[in-house]
Amino acid sequence: MDLLTLSLLLLFLLCLLLGAGLWIALALTGVGWVATALVHPQPGTFLAAAMWESTGSWTLAALPMFVWMGEILFRTKLSEELFNGLSPWVRRIPGRLLHVNILACGIFGSVSGSSAATCATVSKIALPELRRRGYDEDTAIGSLATSGTLGILIPPSIIMVVYAVAAEVSIVRVFLAGMIPGAIVMGLFSAYIIVWALLNPAKQPPPEPRMGLGEKLRASAQLIPCALLIVAVIGTMFVGWATATEAAAFGVLGSLVLAAVTGMLSWRSFLDSLAGATRLSCMIMFILAGAAFLTKAMALTGIPAALAQAVAALDLGPYGIIALLTVVYVVLGTALDGVSMIVLTTSIVVPMVQHAGFDLVWFGIFIVLLVEIAEITPPVGFNLFVMQTMTGREQTDVAWASLPFFLMLVLTVAICTVFPVLVTWLPDVLLSR
Repeated sequence: MDLLTLSLLLLFLLCLLLGAGLWIALALTGVGWVATALVHPQPGTFLAAAMWESTGSWTLAALPMFVWMGEILFRTKLSEELFNGLSPWVRRIPGRLLHVNILACGIFGSVSGSSAATCATVSKIALPELRRRGYDEDTAIGSLATSGTLGILIPPSIIMVVYAVAAEVSIVRVFLAGMIPGAIVMGLFSAYIIVWALLNPAKQPPPEPRMGLGEKLRASAQLIPCALLIVAVIGTMFVGWATATEAAAFGVLGSLVLAAVTGMLSWRSFLDSLAGATRLSCMIMFILAGAAFLTKAMALTGIPAALAQAVAALDLGPYGIIALLTVVYVVLGTALDGVSMIVLTTSIVVPMVQHAGFDLVWFGIFIVLLVEIAEITPPVGFNLFVMQTMTGREQTDVAWASLPFFLMLVLTVAICTVFPVLVTWLPDVLLSR
């Protein structure tokens, strides 16, 4: 059987298993088993070795701890404190409190690592408050749905850990690489809100009373616990005091302390957070194990190398390959979540990207940005589901409200593709010492 026929057969089998409703991890394992059986006399032994290697990694230990940290913070008053602490500083900027959505999601995302959790937690506080004060609901919904995606771009990020493990690159380098693109996304979101506010003054609520510097500082004191937690988690990694796994442990400890200080830590909330983290971590690691087996099986068949050579033979050029992959990931994002997108494609895409001369850390941020776009792309945009639940509006309404911010994400992808140094500069500078 030639490689083209084998590739189409395996792709058809994968689509068939996924379409039948089989768990993603089992579908990946099943396709890997078939591929291995065609070229290896003992697929069972190969399966056991691949799954043990993929899940027995010390690096991967960071994943469940980052997930648990986010589950703990989801049950605290952090989003309320962020809203109250940030709102005094944006009252004179066109768009006013709409900017708090972006800033609060960026800060909460930096300690939660989850897009859906960031969107739901900040929306729970911000949306009723913005409605009460008379802000345009469509703009508020759109900014919250898209700003929630910052949870997977600003480190620490669960998606970044999954990609780093799957592509075998440094987690810390990927974390660092996401900082500047995250700032670009936040800046573009705020820039759009400013332009929209200037063009639509009638949709702005009346100006709020001025606050003195002392009042602003007292309100911002609520941000101190969150700032300390960010320093403990991210700062210790960036200065080399802790690995990603050790920093994740600091994050769990810090989030427990923060929950205790705010009076939200109880045996019930503790057990709920532990159960939630266990469920999500097991799901992700099961998918990673299935993907690792499929990756090794595909390597045995020689399909990834053949596909890389075929794409190279098309002579698309580096930007042509990136444009093709953008279309592929956006299409995948209409039906799959971010983790599944990454683990399903890594074994095929990474050899192509390396052959085209792209840095794998840069490509990781490229994928994360596309996953952000997928989070607000119908019909399986997770953040669209979250905002649909929070607002009672139809998914199409939420999608239309998110469209301008969606375009800002597309613009960020273009900027980071044309100027890759924006992604690679920070890890190169900080980790070259």
